[in-house]
Amino acid sequence: PNGSGKSTTINCILALLKYKKGDITVFGKKMTPNSYDVKKEIGVVMQEIALFDELTVRENIDYFCSLYVSDKKIRKVLVEDAIDFVELRHHQKFYPKKLSGGLRRRLNIACGLAHRPKLIILDEPTVAVDPQSRNKILDGIVALNKKGVTILYTSHYMEEVEQICHRMAIMDNGQIIAQGNITELKDLIDIGLKITIELPDANHQLAKDLYNMDFVLNVSEKEQVITITAKKDSDAMIILLEFLKGKNIYPKKIYSELPTLNDVFLEITGKELRDN
Repeated sequence: PNGSGKSTTINCILALLKYKKGDITVFGKKMTPNSYDVKKEIGVVMQEIALFDELTVRENIDYFCSLYVSDKKIRKVLVEDAIDFVELRHHQKFYPKKLSGGLRRRLNIACGLAHRPKLIILDEPTVAVDPQSRNKILDGIVALNKKGVTILYTSHYMEEVEQICHRMAIMDNGQIIAQGNITELKDLIDIGLKITIELPDANHQLAKDLYNMDFVLNVSEKEQVITITAKKDSDAMIILLEFLKGKNIYPKKIYSELPTLNDVFLEITGKELRDN
C-alpha cells in the first residue's frame, strides 16, 4: 500500500538514509555512504523522472553514463546500446520536453542502466505510461534479467509483478508481511476459485442461497451478474452446476478464474482505502 516504506527501503539500501538498527549488505559488502565500489555496480531508476531538459536524449544518457565510465570510446558503445535497448534511436536528438510520458520514462530507464550495472533498482517504472510503453519496459526488464542482471522492482500493479517477477514480498507499515514465489503467496489465502455467473435477469434469492453453501467464502451481486469466491480444495464448479440445474436456472454464461496476486494483496493488507 501507499506509505508502506518501499522508497524508504530503497534509500536505505543505497545508503542515502540513515537507519537505527540492522545492517545492509550488497554483493556481500556492507553498504555505507562511501561504498562507491559497490554503488558503481548499481543502476537506479526512481519513480520521479530525473532528466536534464537542456540535454538531448543521447546527451542525457551519455551524461549519466559518464558518472561511472570515464573512457569516451567505451562510453560511446554503452550509450549506443542503451539507446537501442529502449528503442529511442529515432528520438536521440530530441529534448525531453518533446517526448511523450512513455518515451521520457524509457529515457529515464536508459540513463539508469547505460553503465551496465549488475543490480538495477526500479521504483514503479511504469507509472502513468501508455500500454505500448509499459509492454516495452516490461519486455526490456525481462531481457535484462535473462542476461544475468538482478532486478529489484517495486510496483502497485499486481499483474505486472505476477507477470515478470520470480520472488515477491508484500510490505505494509514498514514490514514484510508475506514473501515467496507466486504459488507460495497464493497458498497463504483461502480462495480457490472466483466464479462468475451471468444471468438473463437479476436473481436476489439465488445470491442469498449461494451465500449459505458450504464451499462459498463470499458472494457479490451486481444487476444480472453474481460473483462467488469459493474455498480451496472444493468441487465448487461441479456443486454449483448441479445446484443451478436442480433450480432450473440456466445462466447466459458461467466461468471460473484462479486467484491472482491482486487477490492475495487485498486479502493480506485489507480492502479498506488508505489515507496515506
